[in-house]
Amino acid sequence: MARYGFCKLGIRTRRIMPKTKLLFVCDGNRMRSPTAQRVFSENPEFEVQSAGLFRDATISLTKEHLEWADIIFVMEKRQRNIIHKKFKDLYQTKKIICLYIPDEYEFMQAELIGLLVSGVAPHLPK
Repeated sequence: MARYGFCKLGIRTRRIMPKTKLLFVCDGNRMRSPTAQRVFSENPEFEVQSAGLFRDATISLTKEHLEWADIIFVMEKRQRNIIHKKFKDLYQTKKIICLYIPDEYEFMQAELIGLLVSGVAPHLPK
């Protein structure tokens, strides 16, 4: 996103704002968080990653994921609790939002997309 300002000489300048880094976390990184990644990656204002908490997750959540993210979205409260337990030091410093989306949707299912968009939107920078 570009913002405009003026330099000391009164010339209009363009300043590129850094992208907000969104991390979506679910259990297996197969349905919910990859859907969120696909949906929100379409917006040029965001950098988006997804990960899962299960050992056999497509992409397993690491400390590096959490350090990278500006905002972390989990699908269920249990996932937030697991992050708190495994990454206690980072948990205190990060904005973690629970979307309360159960594991009952398919990848890119219309209902899932609707829940993601309506749940995430209020927490994004204006």
